[in-house]
Amino acid sequence: MKLFGKHHLIISAITFVILFLMNYIGNDEADKVQRALMIAVSGVIGLTLGLIIMNKGKNDKTPPHNFD
Repeated sequence: MKLFGKHHLIISAITFVILFLMNYIGNDEADKVQRALMIAVSGVIGLTLGLIIMNKGKNDKTPPHNFD
């Protein structure tokens, strides 16, 4: 998947909506909007960082020796 491409933005939006709704609906605290927003944004950031790490070694022609 291309980083910051159309598919990445769609998956990020879906992830944000799912995490936001899960935390907003299931929380009875007074600051449930702020908590839900922080968790949803951190989930999207984690997804993006994971994709950066995954794409970093995608075109590596020299794998490490004795990886086992």
